[in-house]
Amino acid sequence: MKYRHSYHAGNFADTMKHLVLIELLNALLRKPGGFVYIETHSGRGEYPLESREARSTAEFSEGFGRLLANREQLRGPLRDYVEAVLRLGGDAAAGRLQRYPGSPLLAATLLRTSDRAVLIEAEPTERRALERALSAHRNTSVRGEDGYAALRGLLPPPERRGMVLIDPSYEADAEFERVYEALRDGHRRWATGIFAIWYPIKRREPITRFHGRLVQSGLRRILCAELSLYPEDSRVALNGSGLLVVNPPWKLDESLRNLLPALQRALDARGGNTRCEWLVPE
Repeated sequence: MKYRHSYHAGNFADTMKHLVLIELLNALLRKPGGFVYIETHSGRGEYPLESREARSTAEFSEGFGRLLANREQLRGPLRDYVEAVLRLGGDAAAGRLQRYPGSPLLAATLLRTSDRAVLIEAEPTERRALERALSAHRNTSVRGEDGYAALRGLLPPPERRGMVLIDPSYEADAEFERVYEALRDGHRRWATGIFAIWYPIKRREPITRFHGRLVQSGLRRILCAELSLYPEDSRVALNGSGLLVVNPPWKLDESLRNLLPALQRALDARGGNTRCEWLVPE
């Protein structure tokens, strides 16, 4: 396994992904019935910021580190997100962070006793770390399988409500194809579920092809949200971060049209841009 998220924990893509994730989970929490949260590529759950990997890239400093430095000026969901991360991985009173929590831990802390999470991680070392990170959360389960294969056996869930986060590393050339097939199959099994698909913005061509296939797929209600830290033609490893949400909650589009520009300003991303529009409407 070459990819380890420890090198990238808390970068600007994480801030965007986790803010949208919290918005999705909060929408599910507004209704009393229990729901399930499923994640196909979960990672280790939390990431020490003093690790060799994190210090070697320092991507945290251009992501969550900037939000933390401007903590007192933040408002609304941005401030709530920063405070939640501090409670999980640091000293909220002092404003210091030692560990950045990944999406499994952020999600687990929001769940009620009537809700549950299924976290899938194929790599053994990462999976064992994830199990340790979630040991206090009894309504979570960790599975050591290929995320795409495991998803087929989990849908439809008995709760009939909930969401799936598909968040691979995109190291493999065929990753967009695997994501597309997993989404089509997952939606066929669970047409009312929320599916969130994260993707990196490096080159626009593979994303355009992926979006085009989804437009032609027959799926409806696909919201596209993107945040770029750099212009499209920048020769950096990661220009931006994108999320597609199938069956988004009511008014998520309105919320993200306010939230993403606020995040861009807080990240001081002067050369980038944000996007929130319907890839496929009703």
